[in-house]
Amino acid sequence: MNSAWSRAAELAAQTPESRNRYVDFLRASAILCVVGGHWLAAAPHVDGSGVLQATHILAIADWTHWLTWAIQVMPVFFMVGGFSNGLTWRAARRDGTPYRAWLDARLRRLVWPLAPLLLVWVALGVAAHLRGIRPEMIKVGSQMALIPTWFLAVYVGVAALVPLTHAAWERWGFLSFWGFVAAAVLVDLLFFTADLRALGWVNYLFVWSAVHQLGYAWGDGRFRSGKEGLAYFAAGLLLMLALTSSQGPYPRAMVGVPGEPISNTSPPKITLLALAVMQGGLLLSLQAAARRWLARAVPWTATILVNGMIMTIYLWHLTAMIAVIALSDALGGVGLRVPPGSGAWWASRPLWHAVLAAALFPLVALFGRFERPKSRQGPPPHAARLLAGAALVCTGLALLALGGVGGTGPFGLRPVVLGITFAGLVLILAPARD
Repeated sequence: MNSAWSRAAELAAQTPESRNRYVDFLRASAILCVVGGHWLAAAPHVDGSGVLQATHILAIADWTHWLTWAIQVMPVFFMVGGFSNGLTWRAARRDGTPYRAWLDARLRRLVWPLAPLLLVWVALGVAAHLRGIRPEMIKVGSQMALIPTWFLAVYVGVAALVPLTHAAWERWGFLSFWGFVAAAVLVDLLFFTADLRALGWVNYLFVWSAVHQLGYAWGDGRFRSGKEGLAYFAAGLLLMLALTSSQGPYPRAMVGVPGEPISNTSPPKITLLALAVMQGGLLLSLQAAARRWLARAVPWTATILVNGMIMTIYLWHLTAMIAVIALSDALGGVGLRVPPGSGAWWASRPLWHAVLAAALFPLVALFGRFERPKSRQGPPPHAARLLAGAALVCTGLALLALGGVGGTGPFGLRPVVLGITFAGLVLILAPARD
C-alpha cells in the first residue's frame, strides 16, 4: 500500500495547475458511493430455520427510499464523463487524431478490466454446474455479481456517440440538452399513458445522453457561479418532489425496489434528469472550495490513488460481497442472523462494510493490473470494427446484468449471450490487421 501511495504521490506532484481536479474527485467519489450503496442495500439474512434469505433494505424500510436521492450518483458519473469526453475529443480534433484512435483508447480503458471478471464468473458457473448446483442459483449469484456491468453497457454506447453529441453541443448548446430531455419526456408519456413499456428502454439513450450533455456544458465553463449551482439544486429538488409526490406515477426510490412494479432506473425515467440537476447543482456550487482543498497534496494523492483502481473496485465489489455471504452461510450464518432493518442491524453496518472492504482488497490487488491496458502496438482498428465491437459489448453486458451467466446451455451457461459479449471484446481489443 505504501508503494501505491508513493506512486500516486509522484503523479500528484506532476499534475499541471490547469487540471480540474474536482472532476477526478467526483469520479472517484461517485463510484465509491455506488459501492457503499450496494453494500448497504443488500440485507442477506439467515432466518430462524437456518435458511439464507436474499432481502433488500429498500423493500423492508420505506424511509430508506429517501436515501437513494443521495446514493444514486450515476448522474454525477455521466456528467463527469461528459466533461472528460468533451475535453479529450476536442483535443483529438485539435491534434488531428482520428476518431478511431480516440475511440480505441476510450473503449480499451473501459472494457479491458471486464475480461477477467467475465472469465472468473464463467469458470465459477461451470464449476457450480459440475457440482450439481441448480441453474437458477447460478443465475441469481452471477446476475448479482454482474449488476455493475449495466453501467458500462450504457456508457460504452454514450462514449461511441461523442462525435455526434459534442457536435450537437457546439452547434446548439443547451438546446441539445433540452432535445434529449424532450425525447425522454415523450417516451415516459407513452410508457405510462399508452402502456408502451418496451419503448421505455429507449430512455437509456435519451436520459443518460442528456446528463452527458451537462458535462459538455461544465467543460465549457457554464457552471462557474456557486449561486447558479444552488439555483439548479433548488430547481432539481422541487422537480423531484413534484414528480415523486403521491399523485404521480414515479416512485420515490431512485433505484429499483424488489416487488415494486415501476422503477426509476430500469428503464430510466425523467426523475433521473431532475436528480442530475439537483445533484449537479449542489456539487458544482461547491466546486471552488473543493478545488482549493484538492490543491493540497494529501487529498489529491488520495484521489489519484483511488482513480487508479476505480474500475476494479466497481466491477468486483459485488463479487466480494457474494464471497463473504457464501462463507458466512457455510459457517452457519455467522453475522447474518441480525434481523435486517433493526437497530442492531444498522449498528452493525460499519463492521459489515469493513469486512466487505477487506474481502475486496485482495481482488483489487490481483486484478488491478488490468486497470491500465498497455499501449496498442500498431494502428488502431477501423472505426466500423470498434463500433461493431461496442454494439456487441453493450448488448452482451445488458443481458448479463439482467440474467447472469447461468442458463440451460452447455456446462450450465448462456452460450449466445457470452458469445456476443466476448466477440465484442475481441473486436475491440484484438490487434488491427493493417
